[in-house]
Amino acid sequence: MAFNWPWAKRPGGKAAPEGKSGGYGFVALHVEGEAHWTRRDYPALAREGFMRNPIVHRSVRLVADTAASVPWLLYQGANELTAHPLLDLLARPNHRQAGASFMEALYGYLILSGNAYLERVDAGALAELHLLRPDRVTVLTDAAGWPVALKYSQTAVSRTVPLFNGSEGGALQLSLFHPLDDHYGFPPLEAALAALDIQNAAGRWNKALLDNSARPSGALVYAPKEGGNLTDEQYERLKTELEEGYSGAAAPAGRCCLKAGSTGRRWG
Repeated sequence: MAFNWPWAKRPGGKAAPEGKSGGYGFVALHVEGEAHWTRRDYPALAREGFMRNPIVHRSVRLVADTAASVPWLLYQGANELTAHPLLDLLARPNHRQAGASFMEALYGYLILSGNAYLERVDAGALAELHLLRPDRVTVLTDAAGWPVALKYSQTAVSRTVPLFNGSEGGALQLSLFHPLDDHYGFPPLEAALAALDIQNAAGRWNKALLDNSARPSGALVYAPKEGGNLTDEQYERLKTELEEGYSGAAAPAGRCCLKAGSTGRRWG
């Protein structure tokens, strides 16, 4: 985008000939009009938040680890049971995970996606609990709109698992409150998405700045063809217009360096 300041006169203060442009210098500014935000889905939130942001990673781990460390107690009436198949299942949900790591993953899914999906699998005389990755699960409903099953899709293979209804079914969905969705939960990380993107962008900006030896992103140079420099009045007016148009929270990001002729005056 190029701007020509009509108030810029020729060297010596003379106006440009009629029919010709009054300015011998121009400013080229290349900016992006709108911000780019992270997609509001589980893979993007997990990648940009948990996997790339140390604050989000630490926060999720802190909540998940703390919640997973809470011991489970089983009562029959007023009596606490210390030995029961359900306690054994919670202590070792499946052959790959112990109880603490299983619950840590469950709470992690719940925070990052707003949903956690469990599947009960019968393995002979024993039963196992497995977690389903949220982005691979679709909630299926009946004709009345009530959830009845989960569709789990991985690459080209998909299967349907009925939801537990009190007597049968092998799947369970845990979800956080969502004010605008009937079947899926709202992830807490999505509410902090703007702050997350700003912090990640600031980190990338600072890293790029260090890699480029802290050089400015651009320079605005006034170089008239017939020699001469901007007058003090012209220079101050140009600087003011640049500050007003390209500064502040509502303006496009980035600040350039302004150099006027051979005097070496710089601003930025």
